Amino acid sequence: MEAEAGTPTMAGFANQPPRKVSVSVFKNVIVYRIEAPWSPSLTDAENALAEQRFVPCAPSQEKSAGWVEPRGQEHGPLIESVGGQWLLEFMIEAKTLPGSVVRRKVDERCAQIEATTGRKPGKKEKRDLKEDITHELLPMAFTRHARVAVWIDPQERRLVINASNAARADEIVTSLVKALEGFAVTQINTQIEPATAMSNWLSSQEAPPGFTIDRECELKATDESKSVVRYAKHALDIEEVRQHIADGKRPTRLAMTWEDRVSFELSETMQLRKIVFIEGTDAAQDGKKEDNFDADAAIATGELGEMVPALLEALGGEAAFTAALAEPAAPAVASATSAEADDAPF
Repeated sequence: MEAEAGTPTMAGFANQPPRKVSVSVFKNVIVYRIEAPWSPSLTDAENALAEQRFVPCAPSQEKSAGWVEPRGQEHGPLIESVGGQWLLEFMIEAKTLPGSVVRRKVDERCAQIEATTGRKPGKKEKRDLKEDITHELLPMAFTRHARVAVWIDPQERRLVINASNAARADEIVTSLVKALEGFAVTQINTQIEPATAMSNWLSSQEAPPGFTIDRECELKATDESKSVVRYAKHALDIEEVRQHIADGKRPTRLAMTWEDRVSFELSETMQLRKIVFIEGTDAAQDGKKEDNFDADAAIATGELGEMVPALLEALGGEAAFTAALAEPAAPAVASATSAEADDAPF
């Protein structure tokens, strides 16, 4: 359901959308808790990350990933400390080969083999041919890049990764765990599940203190129908929304604003998406990007550093969870679409 008509609003619900400004440090984030007893040292961390500095793909290499200078200055530090907050940037380079091209080449090679030997290649031989052809074509493949912003708050023991793709975030966590001795994290969990809290806020038509509910949400049925209802640019303090929830639909995402300073979308998996800093929080938008690095970083870390604890409190506080992400997982190759969506350098 895409609806445009507006209706009168109630307390805690947004009336008119506020004017917003763009600070592209963070757009979509996943928040982690850094586990004790990691004792941060900026110098040691810088030296450790240098072992995983990004190196571009070789001609026949399919993918390369590593750390780059967040400020964009060649041979600069891999960690920038702004107000005690650590800013990093992870680079991923991947080559893309159209599957149709590879299949056509495999078919051509199989036809040649059959014409010269009189036999059809088997499954294993076809797999080997596909690997050989892929290796041959990689030097001519399209290359895509993704730059992922990473923020470490050593004092609050918080890791924030600018990625909406969980596989992408896992890859970065793995890199940090490998590089930084004693580093381990858990994704933040709350006493109240986000979907449950969002249901309560929409049903009671009352947002938690400091927050307002904006004009977008998605509701999904939990039964076999798997039906989905979406509201865009539509008031949510209406009986129809409450009825959907009473019928068993659960919110999977909900647009909110905190203290008229940060707007975002909360997901059922505790991801924060579509983050925008509202006018008045940003005093440095002119000039070149590199000139605004410190201002953008200070705004983003300062605002989110206050908003995230407030949101956790609204969700009942953090839930204890002992299984830290300390063991490196096999990095997942994200799709080209995800790579472009997460491309948000400082």
